[in-house]
Amino acid sequence: MTVLHAFGADGPARSLAGGQGTSWAAEELVLKPDGGALHEWLAAAFADVTGDGFRLAAPVRARDGAWAVQGWSATRRVQGTEPDYCAVSTWQEILTAGRAFHRAVAHIGRPAFLDTRQDWWAQADRAAWGERAVRFLPEFAALARRLQDALEPLGRPQLVHGDLTKNVLFASGLPPAVIDVSPYWRPPAYAEGIVVADALCWHDAPASLWETVDVSAAAVARALLFRLATTNERVVSGGETADLQDEARRYELAAAAIGL
Repeated sequence: MTVLHAFGADGPARSLAGGQGTSWAAEELVLKPDGGALHEWLAAAFADVTGDGFRLAAPVRARDGAWAVQGWSATRRVQGTEPDYCAVSTWQEILTAGRAFHRAVAHIGRPAFLDTRQDWWAQADRAAWGERAVRFLPEFAALARRLQDALEPLGRPQLVHGDLTKNVLFASGLPPAVIDVSPYWRPPAYAEGIVVADALCWHDAPASLWETVDVSAAAVARALLFRLATTNERVVSGGETADLQDEARRYELAAAAIGL
């Protein structure tokens, strides 16, 4: 209750499904374990961002002006639910929201803390862009080489949301809400490729999706390499186990969809 009171909520709090299972809702707030420098930077950077075609889950200060209290941070709760991922139109709507978001944040400079991130996703992102060498597991090695051969420049880097797939919420009569921003300094096409790669790998999207939503094969290839490298990091680090045969099959099918 001390944390809730500090952010101006009196409770009760309830656990929220989705994500990493660590978020709680209380009145009009969503609380989660403090993101440290990430959360503070996002809060400051997004202070002047105006949503045009999207809504943003804005960070909230505590009563004393702090961005974190006892290891917890808060954002304004936004109305909306996850869409029907079986519908092709859903993926176009997610990409449209992502494009609006990326236009709105294109003026924001590169955050220095990106260089210090050492989580699985950051390591995999560097591998996907040739900034870090990685030894792929035997189940992934051949596909990784094919994906690397298909890579092309994707445009000018800027701040992007690298995990849009399940972080865009929809509500009738309102613009889509973009939540839980995962910041990377990459071309927007990369973020779009990740959405399509996720759709192909995990949501049984039709093989033609990338053409339907106008995302290049090169963007999807880079994104697949990122997701492949992330699975590789999870397993090699000993942090998680995975069904390598099943994940390799999913990545192979997605690669085949873009002609690799």
